[in-house]
Amino acid sequence: MMAFSESVRRLWEIMNPCILCPRRCKVYRSKGEIGFCGIGDMPVVSSVGPHFGEESVLVGTGGSGTIFFAGCNLGCVFCQNFDISHHRSGSKITVERLALSMLELQNHYGCSNINLVTPTHVVAPIAAAIELARQKGLKLPIVYNCGGYDSVETLKLLEGFVDIYMPDMKYADPKVAKKLSNAADYPQINQRAVKEMHRQLGDLQIKDGLAARGLLIRHLVLPNRLAGSFEIMDFLANEISPKTAINIMDQYRPCYNAASHPQINRKPTDEEVAEVRQYMIEKGLIILY
Repeated sequence: MMAFSESVRRLWEIMNPCILCPRRCKVYRSKGEIGFCGIGDMPVVSSVGPHFGEESVLVGTGGSGTIFFAGCNLGCVFCQNFDISHHRSGSKITVERLALSMLELQNHYGCSNINLVTPTHVVAPIAAAIELARQKGLKLPIVYNCGGYDSVETLKLLEGFVDIYMPDMKYADPKVAKKLSNAADYPQINQRAVKEMHRQLGDLQIKDGLAARGLLIRHLVLPNRLAGSFEIMDFLANEISPKTAINIMDQYRPCYNAASHPQINRKPTDEEVAEVRQYMIEKGLIILY
């Protein structure tokens, strides 16, 4: 076993009791205790492989090398990956196997990056695996593809491990965040996290058509303006960077328990999506697809 860095050791420490994410469940995950995310001290992986449905700047010719982690620190009632995030389908994986998976995505599949999907609650073993994989020749950019509900203290420990931060910005209204994701403090936590991500990596840099480094925001348009899209665009333009890269996503559809919430029990209209994109253009932000 290689000697891990101080950052990796510290990430393991704050998982027992666990304060890795803003939930601060304070369970001892190494002893088998389970918090909000539903995952112990080692990751549960649902799938590993090239993915061609991501933003074009992530896909390239070999696809984005995605690793889907089961469990989540959010409780979204409309989750489109509920079988992974809520039902936690997948298999437990060791640090060594996770590192090998990253190397296989690079060496066997020729992927453009390593895309860590929903990594927030398992960042300690992930960081250890990145260190191990880099020792064995991993060169690909690391994409941190998260829900945006991340602790600044934990993100600081991830500096140097991540090349591209790709967080969601889901909500601007605490009441909506509480109702739809069981996280009333999501807007303030999310804004602090995005500020830290941008501090570390700056605006998105694209080289030869591929994202190389920086911040890429995802924003899912919800029906009835529930996401607070205009407020989020104002925040990014005024407090992050007028050149922030964003993917305004229009693929919301009622999933999981969305039917029990009448305001989100339909797709957003073309007009609802168009008004967000138009406002984004007026703010000078960078649109990605």
